[in-house]
Amino acid sequence: MRAAFASAAQPRPNGPVTDAGNLVWGRQLRPNILLPSPLKLTVEKRVKPVLAAASPAEGSDSAGEAKVAPVGFAAKYPALVTGFFFFMWYFLNVIFNILNKKIYNYFPYPYFVSVIHLGVGVVYCLASWAVGLPKRAPIDANILKLLIPVAVCHALGHVTSNVSFAAVAVSFTHTIKALEPFFNAAASQFILGQQIPLTLWLSLAPVVLGVSMASLTELSFNWTGFISAMISNISFTYRSIYSKKAMTDMDSTNLYAYISIIALIVCIPPAILFEGPKLMQHGFKDAIAKVGMTRFITDLICVGLFYHLYNQLATNTLERVAPLTHAVGNVLKRVFVIGFSIIIFGNKISTQTAIGTSIAIAGVAMYSYIKAQMEEEKRKAKTA
Repeated sequence: MRAAFASAAQPRPNGPVTDAGNLVWGRQLRPNILLPSPLKLTVEKRVKPVLAAASPAEGSDSAGEAKVAPVGFAAKYPALVTGFFFFMWYFLNVIFNILNKKIYNYFPYPYFVSVIHLGVGVVYCLASWAVGLPKRAPIDANILKLLIPVAVCHALGHVTSNVSFAAVAVSFTHTIKALEPFFNAAASQFILGQQIPLTLWLSLAPVVLGVSMASLTELSFNWTGFISAMISNISFTYRSIYSKKAMTDMDSTNLYAYISIIALIVCIPPAILFEGPKLMQHGFKDAIAKVGMTRFITDLICVGLFYHLYNQLATNTLERVAPLTHAVGNVLKRVFVIGFSIIIFGNKISTQTAIGTSIAIAGVAMYSYIKAQMEEEKRKAKTA
């Protein structure tokens, strides 16, 4: 009997963890946490004498007591870590939108700025790969064929979003982009052939109504900004469709890095074609004359870095939470961006625009909640 307890209390090695139940947030827990509760107290009483009688082994100190690796902060306080991720995601997103709009106020060239966003992100990815954080995942021709459509849609959606940001108020662009769930639902039913429940369609009615109300009385409205935001919605919808077809075993960080590289290659030709001559004639000179060379270059580098980091943090954050939390987080992010942009830029909005925006955001929240509940039910049905 004593031998049995000695075996049960033997400390586990600090090497690779083969027991899935021994892993929480990527860190190994104390072995005795995993013991059944009836045995735990008995083992705690007997473990010291048993180990003391045995000869000292690797992983034990001179007194014969097992050395246990300390539990990290992330494993001890997972809720705090997840909350910090959410905070940084929102913070970086708000800063990106504000700085992006400030750049357009003195440098109205969205195609070139889109290239800078992706270019800075690609440099960041290459530097991360160079130091092995993360290690670069291999890519072959088959994976590349799957990722190209995703990257093309990502590039088109990103550029048209920036065209809209440059043309109208940030808050209005985000209000239009609240229609993205409507396009996703339509594509799922009419392109992928997935049956969308009536309750989900009904939840989208306030979104359409709210965006329509906001658009009719938006003071900064122009067709370039409106149409560009709508094209962005369609592009990101197709990106979602192609992403489902391009499921690979590659981790999200490497996947986003490869998509960014391809998207950058796609964005460079239209930037040269549509804005190249203007930039060479007076675009760069006018921007430098207004804010100076140092601020101009610093702004471009910072906005690109904020763009990449907020997207990367969004992916890392959403991987840590349940679908419902994911949905709520996305809705709140849009509320934060719209609110802060109105405050920072002092945009004047009509009462009808404010009501329409509120209705649209409420509709997105309702849609996200219903869809998250459906996803959770599907997950439970599969695991049952």
